[in-house]
Amino acid sequence: MKEEYDIENLNPRKNPYSKRLKKQITINIDNDTIDFFKAQSDACGIPYQTLINLYLSDCAKQKKHLQMSWK
Repeated sequence: MKEEYDIENLNPRKNPYSKRLKKQITINIDNDTIDFFKAQSDACGIPYQTLINLYLSDCAKQKKHLQMSWK
């Protein structure tokens, strides 16, 4: 290995995923909801946190609005 590399001539490229960086947060989710996504995870082989993120991302892309009525 070289002791020094010429970084400027390495043809640096932008990270294609830099716009999709994730931010770690803390959120309280019911056990039933987590169990639901974990079961989905077992069925499809995708980690449950990724499934939750995909679902929420889909809601945001489609600009879904929450419709609830309290009884």
